[in-house]
Amino acid sequence: MHQLTTTRHFRTLFLSDVHLGSKAAQAEMLVDFLRVHDAEKIYLVGDIVDGWRLKRSWHWPQSHNDVVQKLLRKARKGATIVYIPGNHDEILRDFPGQHFGGVEVKLTDIHTMADGRQFLVIHGDEFDVVVRNARVLAYLGDWAYDAAIAINVVFNVVRRRLGFPYWSISSWAKLKVKNAVNFIGAFESALAEEAKRNGCDGVICGHIHYAQIVRHGDIEYVNTGDWVESCTALAERHDGSLELIRWSETMSEEAPARPPVDVRASPRRPVEAA
Repeated sequence: MHQLTTTRHFRTLFLSDVHLGSKAAQAEMLVDFLRVHDAEKIYLVGDIVDGWRLKRSWHWPQSHNDVVQKLLRKARKGATIVYIPGNHDEILRDFPGQHFGGVEVKLTDIHTMADGRQFLVIHGDEFDVVVRNARVLAYLGDWAYDAAIAINVVFNVVRRRLGFPYWSISSWAKLKVKNAVNFIGAFESALAEEAKRNGCDGVICGHIHYAQIVRHGDIEYVNTGDWVESCTALAERHDGSLELIRWSETMSEEAPARPPVDVRASPRRPVEAA
């Protein structure tokens, strides 16, 4: 898919909310990303496999298997891979400390950056009051999100045919709907406080599918985003600095421009004199 041939090497990569097993997962995009990005350590920050949707109906195309194989191949080549389960793959929370094909399962972790800063790595659903206290509502919200994604797919097919780039309805709504904005702010504050309680300089999480790097007082809040809509990943460079990679935007920028339509290709025939 992508034209890049030079692999970018990082100290650490952080990926979350891939939702393998769901029709909305952008597995091919992730395989493409992993082909040209490498790291000494890779954190899978929850909801990598979508157990909720797999329970409803089985969906596992070859591209989803390719993601798993790509990650396992990196582990075999020496990369350290840590899997921190989320609410959609919560079954793995029963296996802390276990290794599966070179992938270690941890409930949370504290990652020390190259510059000495320490970051709490956690999926973040533990601080979502809906997931914690109203599981039925969480399932209903998950169903509604599926419906929004289905609408978004059709919407973007039309946009691509018209020559426009990908645009996410739900991401737009997160910025425009007051309750969503308030939820994101409360979520960020809660995770920042948890990082502070753990004596960390920052927190790296996922869960809400909204990638960003912001400061809450002395704490740096980082959300890795998702691989359903935004196709984002977090990378730690070798000097300890952080980079938020927006892969779908990178691909759009490097895609060859569409040739302009020549309006002179079909000129009108001149009107003959009577």
